[in-house]
Order: sequence, then C-alpha cells, then structure tokens
Amino acid sequence: MTKKWEYVTVPLLVHATKQILDTWGEDGWELVQVVPGPNPEQLVAYLKREKTS
Repeated sequence: MTKKWEYVTVPLLVHATKQILDTWGEDGWELVQVVPGPNPEQLVAYLKREKTS
C-alpha cells in the first residue's frame, strides 16, 4: 500500500523558530525544508505528515 502525504507551508519568525516547529511537530508534522521568507526576519518551513484517510 502506498503512503499518501499532506503538506503545509508555515511562516517562521526567526526569534520563535523552535517554538513554532515544536507546536507543529506535536501534531505529527515533519519538517522537510526551510527557505528564506519575504523579509530577513522571516523564514518559510515546508512540513509533511502521512494522511490518515
């Protein structure tokens, strides 16, 4: 059986990155990549988790 994934992009504030990622991680999301955001104070995280249905 093939796994199915869902994805989300999340804005990360540089001063609260760990807190934001920990919150999403508690809901089963796994970090895939972090890229620069629209300004120097922000990053964008790409996360995934396995679909349950």
